Amino acid sequence: MPTRVAVLSDIHGVLPALEAVLAEPEVSAADRVVLTGDIASGPQPAEVLDLLTDLGDRVVWIGGNADRELVEHRTDRDRPAPYPITPWAAAQLRADHVARLAALPTSRTLDVSGLGRTLFCHATPRDDEEVVVVDSRLDRWREVFDGLDADVRTVVCGHTHMPFVRLAHGRLVVNPGSVGMPYGRAGAHWALLGPGVELRTTAFDVEAAVARLRRDSAFPGVAAWADDHLRAPATDAEALAVFAPRDGREQAP
Repeated sequence: MPTRVAVLSDIHGVLPALEAVLAEPEVSAADRVVLTGDIASGPQPAEVLDLLTDLGDRVVWIGGNADRELVEHRTDRDRPAPYPITPWAAAQLRADHVARLAALPTSRTLDVSGLGRTLFCHATPRDDEEVVVVDSRLDRWREVFDGLDADVRTVVCGHTHMPFVRLAHGRLVVNPGSVGMPYGRAGAHWALLGPGVELRTTAFDVEAAVARLRRDSAFPGVAAWADDHLRAPATDAEALAVFAPRDGREQAP
C-alpha cells in the first residue's frame, strides 16, 4: 500500500512547471506519482511525455479529454479542434507517444495509506469531460458517484484546474488543481496524499518559463498562450463562471 502519493493533474505540456514540481522533495520521495490526465496538450508535448516516461514504473498514468483529443487528431487530422494548440501538439508526437496516450485508462484505483480505497480519474469517475466543482450540489455528486464500488472512500479528479477538498456522501473528493495551466492563483498546483491530504503549490520563475517556451516551442501562438496561462491565469471567479453552469445546476429544481 503506497504511503505517500503525489498527484499531478493538467500539466498541459508545460515542461518548466512540471520540472519544478518533480524537483519537490516530497514528489521525489513519493511511492507513486499519479497523473490524472490532460498531460501533453500544450506547447511542449513531446518533452513532457519523455520526462514522465523516464520516471519509470513509479508513475501511474490516467488519460484526460485533452489526451484523447490528441490521439483523435492523429487519426483524423481534419476533425474540428477544440483549441488551436490541439492539432499542433498532436502533430509533434512520435508514434510511441500516440500509442501511450491511446492506451491510457480513464481511471485507476489504489489503496492509499490513511485514505483507503482511492479512485483516480480526470473529470469524474464516469466521464472525462463532465464538470463538478467545489460547490456542486450533493445530488450532482450522487449522480457522478453512481456505480462506484462501495469500498471507494476517496475520489481524486482534475479537469477544472481549481484545487479543492470536500466531503460528498461520505467520500472525500480531492482536486489537486493544475500543474501547467492554473486557475485561481499562480504556481504549479498538485496534491500530496497519505495519510491525509495536502494541497500544494510550487512557485517557479514565470518569466523564465515564458522565455523558455518562446525559445523552445515551435507553436506559432506560444507567446499569447504563455501570456494567457502563465503570466495572467484566470481567477477562480472567472473559471467558476464558465464551469459552474456545466455541472447541471441550471437544470436543478
